[in-house]
Amino acid sequence: MATAAFEELVEDFEFLDDWEDRYRHVIEQGKAMEPLDEAFKVPATKVHGCASQVWLQPSIENGVFQFDGDSDALIVRGLIAVLRALYNGVPVSQVGQVDARAELERLGLNEHLSAQRSNGVRSMIERINEVALAAA
Repeated sequence: MATAAFEELVEDFEFLDDWEDRYRHVIEQGKAMEPLDEAFKVPATKVHGCASQVWLQPSIENGVFQFDGDSDALIVRGLIAVLRALYNGVPVSQVGQVDARAELERLGLNEHLSAQRSNGVRSMIERINEVALAAA
């Protein structure tokens, strides 16, 4: 179960031949994201378990999950953008059913991220699932 935005990202990745191009594309996704308002960069929105500073600000409107996020590291901002493509627009009751690991494997990200970055992505996914579970 992937959103149209995530499917579009998968298609983009299919045209990129090597990991360096994909890595750059992830960074570009992050650069294209609006920065998170400083008012939301507070301890309650900070994600622990990430090597970089990461903040996620979720919202649920009409039963639909959305989140904004930010990081002080470009690649992590890009990973946040990838997760936004995966989760934004999903009904909050279905967020826990998203197999993020399998979806990210479609992009080939898992095999190229450092252990620290992989742990950070897991921490972000856990936070997303916690928020959605509490709201469902």
